[in-house]
Amino acid sequence: MYSLSTFLKKRLFLSIDFSSALLSVFLLAVVFTPLGCQKAKHVQVLKLAHSLDVQSPVHRSMVYMAKRLTEISHGKMRIDIYPDGQLGAERELIELLQIGSLAMTKVSTSPLEGFVPEMKIYSLPYLFKDEKGLWKVLNGRIGKELLLAGQPYYLRGLCYYDAGSRSFYTKKRPILKPSDLRGLKIRVQKSATSFDMIRAMGGSPTPISWGELYTALQQGVVDGAENNPPSFYFSKHYEVCHYYSLDEHTMVPDVVLISTHIWNKLTPQEQKWLQQAADESVIYQRNLWKKVSDDCLAKVQAAGVKVFHPDKKPFQEAVQGIYKKYEGTHLGELIKEIRRIQETSDP
Repeated sequence: MYSLSTFLKKRLFLSIDFSSALLSVFLLAVVFTPLGCQKAKHVQVLKLAHSLDVQSPVHRSMVYMAKRLTEISHGKMRIDIYPDGQLGAERELIELLQIGSLAMTKVSTSPLEGFVPEMKIYSLPYLFKDEKGLWKVLNGRIGKELLLAGQPYYLRGLCYYDAGSRSFYTKKRPILKPSDLRGLKIRVQKSATSFDMIRAMGGSPTPISWGELYTALQQGVVDGAENNPPSFYFSKHYEVCHYYSLDEHTMVPDVVLISTHIWNKLTPQEQKWLQQAADESVIYQRNLWKKVSDDCLAKVQAAGVKVFHPDKKPFQEAVQGIYKKYEGTHLGELIKEIRRIQETSDP
């Protein structure tokens, strides 16, 4: 039998041995655990909501932006995207940004003019001669200044996306001249400039949210709408409207916005990462847009839609009165400068 002293010594030895083993395990864990895992890793998550279908080239470009942000930031930042109007229509999403309840959204500049008056410049009919002229303005001083014009209203623009040209699609007859719009209710975005344009051409502008438009067309609440080929195709509006008249009255860009409440909470490095991801997504989006737009136009024709290319001159003449209201104003001077920029040969 062990003596009491021998028993106590053995217990002490086992205790020390067990404690040493635990200490060894702990030290090994510290040595071989990556520094980033020693404490909970902080990831800056930005929620982005928009109203477009997930097949849209614009949605796909925002997915690309999210992917690039994660890569550029080495996993320190992430964008979670809520498409297809899950969190509301465009105007509602803009309002969520203003109060800081949503970080980011993508909207057309047309409804944005109700919040940032200067943005109405983009909804003026036939202001831009072609795509080249539009992007000269967007990539230049005016475009950059207008991206930041919403900051007093808690909205900061990160970049523009190509949204092509908007044209009329209708149920009963094609729009080959402005007078063909008489007696027709045409869906427009909530944009005073868009209202003015439809009235100048003889139609009746009717604001309806994008998510409700298919039913409105189907039930005869409106007789037609106006948009670009991808929107016409992915919305399935071609199932109801069988006439598409490519008068190309406006070239209204999309804009990716961030709430200034959220932007100002980001570190300078986080702001730089986000802006870089947004800028890279513009290149991706413009290349994708052209391909998808041509493809969608071919698909609606294959589905039985009759596509027309009306003479644009009568449409251009019909809307000239809209410009008179801006003479002598800040916007009037902006219009003159945009026209001058398009006339120059500078790249």
